[in-house]
Amino acid sequence: MKIGILTGGGDCPGLNAVVRGVTKSALRRGWEVIGFRDGYRGLVERDYVRLGDRDVSGIIIRGGTILGTSNTANPFAYTLPPLGSAEKPRDLSKPAFKNFRDLGLDALVAIGGDGTLTMAQQLYKKGMPVIGVPKTIDNDLSATDVTFGFDSALNVATEAVDRVHTTAESHNRVMIVETMGRYAGWIALRAGIAGGGDIILLPEIPYRAKDIIKAVMDRKKRGKKFSIIVVAEGARSEKGEMTVTKVVKGSPDPLRLGGVSYKIAELLDGKTGLESRVVVLGHVQRGGEPTPFDRWLATGFGVMAGELLAKKKFGRMVSFRGFGFTGVSIASAVNKLRRVSPWAQEVQAALAVGTSFGNSGITDKYKNK
Repeated sequence: MKIGILTGGGDCPGLNAVVRGVTKSALRRGWEVIGFRDGYRGLVERDYVRLGDRDVSGIIIRGGTILGTSNTANPFAYTLPPLGSAEKPRDLSKPAFKNFRDLGLDALVAIGGDGTLTMAQQLYKKGMPVIGVPKTIDNDLSATDVTFGFDSALNVATEAVDRVHTTAESHNRVMIVETMGRYAGWIALRAGIAGGGDIILLPEIPYRAKDIIKAVMDRKKRGKKFSIIVVAEGARSEKGEMTVTKVVKGSPDPLRLGGVSYKIAELLDGKTGLESRVVVLGHVQRGGEPTPFDRWLATGFGVMAGELLAKKKFGRMVSFRGFGFTGVSIASAVNKLRRVSPWAQEVQAALAVGTSFGNSGITDKYKNK
């Protein structure tokens, strides 16, 4: 076989480990491998590099992706110049198919999150043999227990929460740490629990200003003159919307979130007698070396992608379920986001140790269950 690989969407630790896993397992089967540069842009514009064993040696420990990536290159609504523009997106799926055929490819491995895999599913429905590999630091794909990149991002977020504890306690401050998490709050939830956060704010549990203030004041009355708030970027109040910093035309998900932590600081201002400080982690969570778990998981994903290719089980995505690797349909993977349930066991565990979710309704239901 001759296969192509691309990495799409936002970068994250573990992408290179997947590229390595797919390439090395393919080469040992006697296959040829090429990598498309910058996600689907490389497929549309026929920009690629041949991958050999030496090309992928040693990259398992490197963050980012040696192939480059793009979260705006959509073959079905192409906006990148010179072939497209943000004002007039073009459907360039036919040139993408032509490049696929002209290069003599037998299959494409698309590594990415919801947007990348949605495009992969569209290509598959039009006849392209595709295998998907799930990547998102938000851990929000429902067809797999975990996605690579999440553990690395979680480690960064947890370390940040750990570090602000000492300065919060020293200065009697409220420290607000903003993590990534657009529609699913897994990073904030687990970093908040692991770092001993006092208040955790998630997209799935709309917060109430009065309940956040009360949680801080209750701690103060108990002699704890500092508080740690961990907030996902997609968190919102019961009456509010997500905090959008800008809109990027041509992106599968054009909203760029960020800054909700400053809203939280503003609503606390002058109401607790404590100074609030904000730490926005942003893309720090995407960078750096992958954790050992992500290297292990990504390697397993890459090798399983090779197994699916060998069996010609196209239209499938590699999945990690019950601590084993399998394949599921790409359609099922992008059909529904995996979000935090307010009644999940780990949410209940956080409530049991006194963590607030900025919503007394959740706390009251837990107490009365």
